[in-house]
Amino acid sequence: MRQFTWAMVVLLGAGPVCAEVLMGHVVGVTDGETITVLDGNKHQHKLRVAGIDAPEIKQPFGQVSKDNLLRLVFNKEVDIFWDKRDHSRRIVGKVMVAPPNCSGKCRKTFDAGLSQVEAGLAWWHRKYSKEQSIDDRHIYEQAALGARSRRQGLWSDKAPIAPWAWRKGDHGQ
Repeated sequence: MRQFTWAMVVLLGAGPVCAEVLMGHVVGVTDGETITVLDGNKHQHKLRVAGIDAPEIKQPFGQVSKDNLLRLVFNKEVDIFWDKRDHSRRIVGKVMVAPPNCSGKCRKTFDAGLSQVEAGLAWWHRKYSKEQSIDDRHIYEQAALGARSRRQGLWSDKAPIAPWAWRKGDHGQ
């Protein structure tokens, strides 16, 4: 019984279990965290990249963030690992794509959300970190700290404003 209990603790502590995998083709990028995916049945799905919050389009670095996500995923095949929808009914999931330097048939091993954080083009959203696996939480947090210490992307701004503050009208004025 003790081994069973330990196994359950390990499994429960590993983070959320993905309920579904959506495979499809990216046909649209709205901003630095929102994409539209066309599945094999030609149904469109609006998706928010899990674990991040990108600058709003009119916010400093908003368009740069969108352009970077566009470069990473647009017109490419993706696997989305998800288990929830947000208040707007968008799927919230981890977006995996072939690495940008791939020329041919490559496995989808590149995490687009993590790349946005590493480039300093999105915040790692600590508020939703419990929805990530323990490994992803650690990797995303380290990526965010690294981008900030390098003053990369939005961190090059003297006083970057988090998108959740921007949406509330706090534009630093």
